[in-house]
Amino acid sequence: MNRHLFITDLDGTLFNDGKDISDTDLDTLARLQSRGVVVAIATGRSLYSFQKALAAINLEKDLLPVDYLLFSTGAGVLDIKQNKILRSSAISRRDVIKITTCFDRAGFDYMVHKAIPDTHFFFYKSRGHENPDFYKRIELYQSFASPLHPESEVYASATQVLAVVPGGLVSGQLAELKAELAGYSVIHATSPLDHRSAWIEVFHHQTSKSQAAAWLSSELKIPRNRVVAVGNDYNDHDMLEWAGQSFCVANAVSGLDTGVLMPVSNNAHGVSRAAGMSGLLELCST
Repeated sequence: MNRHLFITDLDGTLFNDGKDISDTDLDTLARLQSRGVVVAIATGRSLYSFQKALAAINLEKDLLPVDYLLFSTGAGVLDIKQNKILRSSAISRRDVIKITTCFDRAGFDYMVHKAIPDTHFFFYKSRGHENPDFYKRIELYQSFASPLHPESEVYASATQVLAVVPGGLVSGQLAELKAELAGYSVIHATSPLDHRSAWIEVFHHQTSKSQAAAWLSSELKIPRNRVVAVGNDYNDHDMLEWAGQSFCVANAVSGLDTGVLMPVSNNAHGVSRAAGMSGLLELCST
């Protein structure tokens, strides 16, 4: 049987601006599954954050028509039906020190997230400057957040180090960071909180949405040319480039030039349109 894999980003793609999933898109995912298509979500959210987001819309994880979750930007892969983590990656304490030293020189506010499955726990370091997005994130996860002091013992292993840069990066800054941290996966994303600040996430070098998708497709024996991906942000770029077919919702960030730019946004069932345009389903008229 020639199976296909359909992967959608969450925030700004499957989620509408109200952080909800439309009935149309839920129905589309269920219809894909009924046709033997394997369905996955690829998100920058941690497993805890993903579960919290579902709870906020009263949607049980077991009732979500999705087979796999690629979470923490691909650092973890979860079999949703079995509730089993199949793959995870982490960086060492030595890596954390190297990355945070780089961020200290850049003057960034940052967070160090504990290894999977406890990624929602983090240390944070603030410069005390204006950075509302950074403090909003601490507020959201205040039960799991601890200030990073000079005498603090950082985690023996961590999922990622995340810098929050208000107003975004200056020209050439991302390239400089990637050059200095060449041994790691350095991923640029737009904040899902204020939709303006830049998030610079540093992971193990084998961590990204595309690498997690490639691992999953290999495990499932689904070739790359039968993988369809849809997204909206910079951290989807590598996944969209890798997939056999790729689509961007109309609300995608400027400069995301990979894949077919669709005429509909996340608020107008963009995931359903991508499924239709891919040929996996008939084109939805909504």
